[in-house]
Amino acid sequence: MTLLIKICGLSTPDTLGAALDAGADMVGFVFFPPSPRHLSLDQARALGLQAQGRALKVALSVDADDAALDASVAAARPDLLQLHGRETPDRVRELKARFGLPVMKAIHVSSRADLAAVADYEGLADRLIFDARPPKGATLPGGNGAAFDWAILDHVATRTPWMLSGGLGPDNVEQALAHTGAQGLDVSSGVETAPGVKDSALIARFVARAREAYARAPLGSRAAKA
Repeated sequence: MTLLIKICGLSTPDTLGAALDAGADMVGFVFFPPSPRHLSLDQARALGLQAQGRALKVALSVDADDAALDASVAAARPDLLQLHGRETPDRVRELKARFGLPVMKAIHVSSRADLAAVADYEGLADRLIFDARPPKGATLPGGNGAAFDWAILDHVATRTPWMLSGGLGPDNVEQALAHTGAQGLDVSSGVETAPGVKDSALIARFVARAREAYARAPLGSRAAKA
């Protein structure tokens, strides 16, 4: 198996280009107006064309209605939908049928009890993302630069492929892989110099360090959490 790396919240041609040149497997476009990473439809259309054929395009939304999703999908032409809010299993099923696209569902984690939600999406979501539960008072469901206790994932039981998110960056990616055996990483604020401002050098450094750490990991640890 290989490590999947997703750079999320890209909003400029230069930083998208940096992610593509670094070899990111997935590039994430945010459609959530309160976020500093939110894209207009014109931006999404241009960035989607730039990424076409070079990485999987992921459209992230948060409890969006059908009209908003129709518009973002038409603009970005994504390969996957990422649902990062409180979308129910029924909503996941509905959107998969509506768009004919695979769905990644975020599970917000702060304790082992949060892993109970995994069973609700088993066999329904095509991929899960374990992200830190937003800190008290936060206005965004993700991209807050907060990590959770990775030991919680020692207790996860799922056949669904999953990615690790929340508080990742170039300086802790090796530790994250060693602790979790994750087969996928999703980074946003950890490659920024300010909220919503991606840094090309940080993107390249994150991808390189993640690939190096994964290559050094024992084969058994890679398979253990797959």
